[in-house]
Amino acid sequence: MRPGFARPDPGWGGGGWVPTSMIQTSLVWVRGAGDLATGIALRLYRAGYSVAMSELPLPTCVRRTVSFAPAVTAGRHVVEAVTAVRAATPAEVAAAIARGEVPVAVDPVGELLAACHPAAVVDAIMAKQNTGTTRQDAPMVVAVGPGFSAGMDCHAVVETQRGHWLGRVYYSGGAAPDDGEPGEMNGQRSSRVLRAPVDGTFQGSAGIGDMVTPGQVVGRVAGEPVVAAIAGVLRGLIADGVPVQADLKVGDVDPSGEVARCSAVSDKSLAVGGGVLEALLHLGCRP
Repeated sequence: MRPGFARPDPGWGGGGWVPTSMIQTSLVWVRGAGDLATGIALRLYRAGYSVAMSELPLPTCVRRTVSFAPAVTAGRHVVEAVTAVRAATPAEVAAAIARGEVPVAVDPVGELLAACHPAAVVDAIMAKQNTGTTRQDAPMVVAVGPGFSAGMDCHAVVETQRGHWLGRVYYSGGAAPDDGEPGEMNGQRSSRVLRAPVDGTFQGSAGIGDMVTPGQVVGRVAGEPVVAAIAGVLRGLIADGVPVQADLKVGDVDPSGEVARCSAVSDKSLAVGGGVLEALLHLGCRP
């Protein structure tokens, strides 16, 4: 490697070298704090990176026990022995990182992100489209899933579709389009996903980790029941009081019935996290 320069970065003039003076810290800012984003954050945190995250004021994540998003409303949340805390200023972000925690901020327009000058930004919102991320957000920008094109709006894209290509990093082009199909579990796909029957506010009547049976009501939206279609363990459920739209995913039943899975990040999240880690190292971002 050339002294004073990082690895080749496709976003800088078609493969030129990036001066290390442009890479201000080892801070990686992850947009989104749901279960997939949290798997990414854990991989990076355990590899030695400083990690900060941003999330909606009322998170819509379903797998709340393995997401850092609840720190936004609860102030603190622990996933696999790593603590996330809410932060609102650069000083609070720095203090959380110094304590070995992951700060999570409500930062809808990216003001706090810009003030913290991260070395890299990871878009893990999983909106299936680009909601505003650009290559100018940081010296290195990695996007997760469909809706992005490496070399145009980011420097690298990580595949999220299950199968042979899961976790693969693309430095040109993008990930496979969303096929709308949930991942298979014990032969079940769409039947394991619980969706809002109407627009309204969700209110649960069961909890994550509970065993459910076909036909059991696990919650309601505007008085209309959310019903489990299969037997298994309730692996995820959206938080009470969150406004939802009809057909939004509000719950997830694991037909294996393995309760331990409710508190462990998924294989998919870790695989995608590995791809993000590879991309950051390739682009020159070191812990």
